[in-house]
Amino acid sequence: MKVFMQVHASKTNKISLVSGFKQMLKEGGVTSLWRGNGINVMKITPETAIKFMAYEQYKKLLSSEPGKVRTHERFMAGSLAGATAQTVIYPMEVMKTRMTLRKTGQYLGMFDCAKKVLKNEGVKAFYKGYIPNILGIIPYAGIDLAVYESLKNFWLSQYAKDTASPGVLVLLGCGTISSTCGQLASYPLALIRTRMQAQASVEGSEQLPMNLMVKKIMEKEGFFGLYRGILPNFMKSTEVWTQTAADGTFVDVTAGLCSYKENPAALTQG
Repeated sequence: MKVFMQVHASKTNKISLVSGFKQMLKEGGVTSLWRGNGINVMKITPETAIKFMAYEQYKKLLSSEPGKVRTHERFMAGSLAGATAQTVIYPMEVMKTRMTLRKTGQYLGMFDCAKKVLKNEGVKAFYKGYIPNILGIIPYAGIDLAVYESLKNFWLSQYAKDTASPGVLVLLGCGTISSTCGQLASYPLALIRTRMQAQASVEGSEQLPMNLMVKKIMEKEGFFGLYRGILPNFMKSTEVWTQTAADGTFVDVTAGLCSYKENPAALTQG
């Protein structure tokens, strides 16, 4: 629904959650609500794994003091980790958007979609919207991971007693706040990215570069046109926040156990 509103909603074509779902159901039935979900699920594992692995490595490279990472260093590490993960899996992002917006019978499956995109548009099509995507990742991943870890460490320093883990509920709260901050900062770039990814698949759509697309949206829809679809985006973020808490717990426990083998005091040092 978020992608549908990002691409199709405008001042003249006002799409609400209810009317949007009705249009989708009318065009493709109940299964149309899960279009693009297969490749979306496929990209989650490598994206998350690369992001967290890269984040830990970038923190080590950027930290000015061994064992201590400052907030701005976390921000840079988070931004670089997000950019690294997105660069690797980006063609799957383009495929997800195309599969999500497809009409009934347009593609037989994700492989048929990839084959047709490659044949009709070439390899470059798999990196449409890459620049706004990377520009958006810098504030999103940087703010998300930096705020998340800063809030978590603040809670540990103020309230933790004999534990290195703040618990799932605290991590969920930290993830909620950090993800919201990151999304608000980066959403306009995410919208531009999605529209660029979808350009060739939307009938009558102009093939515009990033700067002209931003200009066109501002002229026709105003500033808030850059936030089309943010409501369903926030609604779905419950899953993202829960995943953030779960991923954070796993990384914290794993890193803590590894550190404990070398230094038993590491668990209480954060």
